[in-house]
Amino acid sequence: MALRGWAGLGARRGRRLDDRRPSAVAFDGLSEPVALDAAGIDGVVAAFRDAALRAIDAGFDVLELHGAHGYLLHQFLSPLSNLRDDEYGGTLENRARLLLRIIEEVRAVSGDAPLLVRISATDHAEGGFTAEEAATVADWATARGADLIDVSSGGLVAHQRITVGPGYQVPLAAAIRRGGRVPASAVGLITAAEQAEQVLRDGAADAIFAGREWLRDPHFGLRAAHELGAEIDYWPPQYLRARWR
Repeated sequence: MALRGWAGLGARRGRRLDDRRPSAVAFDGLSEPVALDAAGIDGVVAAFRDAALRAIDAGFDVLELHGAHGYLLHQFLSPLSNLRDDEYGGTLENRARLLLRIIEEVRAVSGDAPLLVRISATDHAEGGFTAEEAATVADWATARGADLIDVSSGGLVAHQRITVGPGYQVPLAAAIRRGGRVPASAVGLITAAEQAEQVLRDGAADAIFAGREWLRDPHFGLRAAHELGAEIDYWPPQYLRARWR
């Protein structure tokens, strides 16, 4: 089936009307949120399920749960933002409980649509969510129906320390992938066709996700295919005369 659309499902810091979070811990410069109670957590699970149903009804082919970059699911995963002492806090299993419940609910209503889960594999901050924990959560997520883990990092706290460079997040994808046990995608300053292809050849990831390069060059996919000598069948007819020779 041709890709008609990609629906991302997430709840962002400061974007929910009631501004409720795992714990009453504010991001720097923002007002203190209210910790979700049990009924609120159940409501979040139901909201994700309903969002998935709307996306499927609208004709989207791929669903992605956003559990990275300080979004609500990331807040539950990280001990920096999750200070709960109930079944949703403390141990990694408890901190991952909400994400795993949502995966199960969305998987149950999404049919054969591929289900991706985006995570921040490290908070880049002392005492935060780690790559080792992320690898374990990725195992649990795929066991419950996730088809691929979209591996990013950071975005939860203002005091994160990130060393940025070409492909700087690829090692995190490799750690999540665990030699092919868990399907994973790589992101992070992947801007050239050969660079992306090398990541795949090295076995660090199963797919490359690029965003900013497509903003700079909306035809990056077509150009990359040309540079790699790949034959593709989705050139728009009106573009055929403009193909690279």
